[in-house]
Amino acid sequence: MSTYMRKMAIDGYILKLELPEIKEMISLLRHCSNNLNQIAKKANAMGTVFEEDLKEIKSMQDEIWDGMNQILKRLGQMQ
Repeated sequence: MSTYMRKMAIDGYILKLELPEIKEMISLLRHCSNNLNQIAKKANAMGTVFEEDLKEIKSMQDEIWDGMNQILKRLGQMQ
């Protein structure tokens, strides 16, 4: 926090980003984490992981990567 305050005192501006994609990414990460926890519990209980569960994780990971790419593109266009 002290580094931030020092930087603001020197530069004198605040940059506030309104990116709805970030909120979507947080939501996707939460869903993915919940699914991973459920799959881990199931794997521990049954001793195996189902192909369908792995496909679901891959699909969610693809969505997360796509979202990250969109965010990075928008940030790259800022001046």
